[in-house]
Amino acid sequence: MVAQSREKFATQVNSEILSAVRSLAESEGRQIQALVDEALADLVEKRKQGKPRANVMIAYQASHEKFGSLYKKLAE
Repeated sequence: MVAQSREKFATQVNSEILSAVRSLAESEGRQIQALVDEALADLVEKRKQGKPRANVMIAYQASHEKFGSLYKKLAE
C-alpha cells in the first residue's frame, strides 16, 4: 500500500456543522481529519460524476419498486 501525502490547510466552517462533525467523530471513534477526507472525497466524486452516487440510486430504486404505486397516486 502506497502512503498518500498529506497537506495542511486552514478554513472556516459553520460552528453548528463543526460541532456536529466533532460529535460524529467522537461517536465513531475516528479523527475529524478522517471525516473531512471522506466528505471531500464524496464531494469530488459527486461533482465529477454529475449524477447521484450509486448507493443513493440503489436506495431510490428499491424504494420505487416497493412504493411505486403509492408515489404515482401521490403525484395525481
